[in-house]
Amino acid sequence: MQHIFKSYLKFLWNSTNAHGVHSPFVFDLVRNCFYDKTDYAEYKILDDYRNSFLQNKSTIEVTDFGAGSRIFKSNARPINKIAENAGISPKDAKLLFRVVHYFQPEKVLEIGTSLGLATSALAVNNSAEIITLEGCQETAKVAQFQFQKFNFNVNSIVTEFSKHFNTCNLQPTTYNLIYFDGNHSKEATLNYFELLLPTISNETVWIFDDIHWSEGMEEAWEIIKKHPKVTVTIDTFQWGLVFFRKEQVKEHFIVRTSKSFFLDNFLGIKNLWGLLK
Repeated sequence: MQHIFKSYLKFLWNSTNAHGVHSPFVFDLVRNCFYDKTDYAEYKILDDYRNSFLQNKSTIEVTDFGAGSRIFKSNARPINKIAENAGISPKDAKLLFRVVHYFQPEKVLEIGTSLGLATSALAVNNSAEIITLEGCQETAKVAQFQFQKFNFNVNSIVTEFSKHFNTCNLQPTTYNLIYFDGNHSKEATLNYFELLLPTISNETVWIFDDIHWSEGMEEAWEIIKKHPKVTVTIDTFQWGLVFFRKEQVKEHFIVRTSKSFFLDNFLGIKNLWGLLK
């Protein structure tokens, strides 16, 4: 946990807002997407989706294929606690919705469904084809029921990620957006990166969650940034956004996702400090 705290302080020191960005493409993304203050009607749906889980005290047996949990000591986990501690935050769910709204992808892949909190942000009021992969059958079952309840058009597949990528033919498929949130380890992240490279187009955006989760994840992020097919990356601390736009000069940005910098980051430091104690 000390690693995350130190990485966060480093991020605060090096990050900038929209006015520190000199790429028109990234500047427009930050100003019109990251800093978009529109009160979208979809936000209410995202809140309802989350709240229904926060009220659910049922316990499920979770099979964890990833890097493990810093919160849970047992695989028997209450659904409300998973939603409270392990899913995408309400603020980031709204940001993810805005990213999808901004880029309007036609085909989206999510690696790591969990309860579908991020999936809801990808799917709400969106005509895109959504495919989400989850390794744990019990968790996927809960998410699938929720997708039906909220009438989300999502193709939910229960599978081990590497096995799925190695057995299906990825070459003819182009994903316009991929959200990576399935296994926060260096080896797995780089493996998924290489396996999914055949699916990119010039307009593809990839979002890697928890790029500062560990030293291994930070090493993976540095390797991804240097890949010859990658032109632009954005580090928001929580996420690493990757673009493959051939017309762009290779540049890397560290950007705050909120104009309310001092308040947001004071609360962030306070929360991290509480976990360290």
